[in-house]
Amino acid sequence: MHGTKAARCSVTTADGAPHYGRGQPSVERRDPAIMAALEKLLTDEIAGGPMSEQRWVRCSLRQLSRKLKDLGHRAGRSTVSRLLKKLKFSLRANKKKRAGSRYPGRDEQFNYIALQKKTFLATGWPLISVDTKKKELIGNFKNKGQEWCREAAEVNDYGFPSAADCLATPFGVNDVAKNLGYVTVGLSHNTPEFTVSAIARWWESEGCRLYSGADQLLILADGGGGNGSKSRAWKHNLQVKLCDRFGLTVTVGHYPTGCSKWNPVEYRLFSQISMNWAGKPLRTLGVMLGYIRGTATTTGLKVEATLGEGVYKKGQKVTRQEMERLNITFHETCSHWNYTIRPRQRPAP
Repeated sequence: MHGTKAARCSVTTADGAPHYGRGQPSVERRDPAIMAALEKLLTDEIAGGPMSEQRWVRCSLRQLSRKLKDLGHRAGRSTVSRLLKKLKFSLRANKKKRAGSRYPGRDEQFNYIALQKKTFLATGWPLISVDTKKKELIGNFKNKGQEWCREAAEVNDYGFPSAADCLATPFGVNDVAKNLGYVTVGLSHNTPEFTVSAIARWWESEGCRLYSGADQLLILADGGGGNGSKSRAWKHNLQVKLCDRFGLTVTVGHYPTGCSKWNPVEYRLFSQISMNWAGKPLRTLGVMLGYIRGTATTTGLKVEATLGEGVYKKGQKVTRQEMERLNITFHETCSHWNYTIRPRQRPAP
């Protein structure tokens, strides 16, 4: 009776795998082909081009467990972790941390955004969350995160922008209702013209097809950057490039200062992209686009990505007269964060 569990646990098979005398044998003993199947998955991960490499190389334990199950091999996350270690894989990183504030009207704005979201989702009108992800150096530079590998990737000692092939600026559109992502990777500045052009590109290629006949659009955005609540150029470009061009009535709700992490695009899209390329140097734009396009989740997220090669200059000036010509209505609730822009009547030809 004494120490029976320890005694049962001390038995191992010829290959060193644990075997419990009165319990289930190890997964390797029950399924001898599982090691070869796992190694094949890992080989496929490492060997492909940008798309296939992206799809496989950064698989989490949960994903590997699911892929093994699809191949007819049952193994939970802890088992997959043990098998990876047995194959001399370990969690390695090429190594870099951060956090917010209260703001007048913060709670009122959160409640108002929730009401706007509920209204648009109930009516079937499109609702998107947008933001610009942090800029990425394209080249052999360290990328935050970890991946399963035998050896950590060797990268440059320093991350000087001058040594990069280019500086990429990903702007994301998250379709909240349909759980879809659309990312435009810009090579220029993060300006209002760039951000609105990316939204217009999404509407022209995806939005108008997914929401045929819709003439209303709700945009949730942070309060600063290329889509800042105080930016004249942001509002002017929305009027010209989105409302007038497509006949859309666009309502915008900005998150209060210091509340960007509540913007759905941050945790529904950007975090998933970051986890997908964690620990992998973004050596080329093709690799970067491949990782973005291959981002997916168990909840059904799918992502499209395109390269935006336009040149957008900083400091676009919008005069007071141009602002007065906007067909804009500021809401009574937190008017500095909420407004609606409608199409202007086009002059007869």
